[in-house]
Amino acid sequence: MQTSKLPLPSIPQIFWQNLDRGIFCHFGMNTFCDQEWGEGNDSPELFNPTELDARQWVKLAKKAGFKYFILTAKHHDGFCLWPTKTTDYSVKSSPWKDGKGDVVRECADACREEGMHFGVYLSPWDRNAECYADKEAYDDFYCEQLTELMTQYGPLMEVWFDGAGSEGRVYDWERIIGIVKKHHPNAMIFNMGQPTIRWVGNEIGVAPYPCWNTENAAKISMFSDDKVDWLPGTPDWLPAECDVPIRKRHWFWHPNDEESLLSLEELMDIYYQSVGHGTNLLLNVSPDNRGLIPEVDAKRLLEFAEEIKRRFSHPLATTSGNGAELELELEEETEIDHIMLMEDIAFGERVRAFDVEALVDGEWRTLVTGTAIGHRYIKEIPSIKTKQLKLKVTEAAGPPIIANLSCYNAMKG
Repeated sequence: MQTSKLPLPSIPQIFWQNLDRGIFCHFGMNTFCDQEWGEGNDSPELFNPTELDARQWVKLAKKAGFKYFILTAKHHDGFCLWPTKTTDYSVKSSPWKDGKGDVVRECADACREEGMHFGVYLSPWDRNAECYADKEAYDDFYCEQLTELMTQYGPLMEVWFDGAGSEGRVYDWERIIGIVKKHHPNAMIFNMGQPTIRWVGNEIGVAPYPCWNTENAAKISMFSDDKVDWLPGTPDWLPAECDVPIRKRHWFWHPNDEESLLSLEELMDIYYQSVGHGTNLLLNVSPDNRGLIPEVDAKRLLEFAEEIKRRFSHPLATTSGNGAELELELEEETEIDHIMLMEDIAFGERVRAFDVEALVDGEWRTLVTGTAIGHRYIKEIPSIKTKQLKLKVTEAAGPPIIANLSCYNAMKG
């Protein structure tokens, strides 16, 4: 393959990939009905988060080191968290703030105040809208909702189009994508229409290895093996995003569900198989029916952040460089148990096979054999003592440009 023909990321894609971790926030009518998928017939009177504090949500995300925040502005039940003009099935018909509240506004304001990038999820499937059965009428309805979100809440980092419930349905994606691009040309578009990022294909937050940034297909949902029919012009560079709830299987808050909270060990395993496989991690943390992130969830999130920091904030040695071989020297013989690699993805995904070797007792020993490096590659290895490491690229689509070769003693202490 010629280097000049390699797919390259756009500047907004590189910016998004460098964020590494985002928070997903599922909140809505389901929060008050102990359910995951409402049918669109629950009374708006049930929506009444008496202590809602979006700043608590966003400040927690920031403290935990997450860089972007995505809110479910409308889930499949059709209940809108902003006072849309398109339907009465929204916060304006609820007792919360006497029908004058706007959850999307509060999240957008909190994100702006905290320097957090904001995004919205707008379900294409709508179980409340009477016009859903009429394709043209619903396309108008949906595009009006999307336009409201695109024009009223400031800069958006990402627009999340969920395919669940829409298997076999055809929407006017050309028109929908046009609205996003008109108002937020740099926003990432998730998986549908003409995406700039794709779904990894599961809801457990893990990417396969290798997970190439140039994969040209993605599933539409968990409920079908059908691939998404993307519009012409979809970029060849399509990095993956891994989404997972911090409570197993539950995206919305449920009472008496604390035992489903992922352990710190489980979260770290997810981190290795998402960020460590070159994708972004979108971790869902849901407010309860008060409108607050539960204390146990907040504590676990901060434990997760602290463990990532403990393991990876202080490399023992680091270097960068171009070419098929790159050496890393430590000041003295040191115990290591992790390797981190990064390509400069601005030049594409060039490395196709590599080895990492260590000088042990005067002999070079292979520690890691892999294929993709891409944006980031993290690998735990059996602990060894060495003073010198060597990255050897054995197959490449162009001259390798390595942005980072680092080693760690991450499990110590």
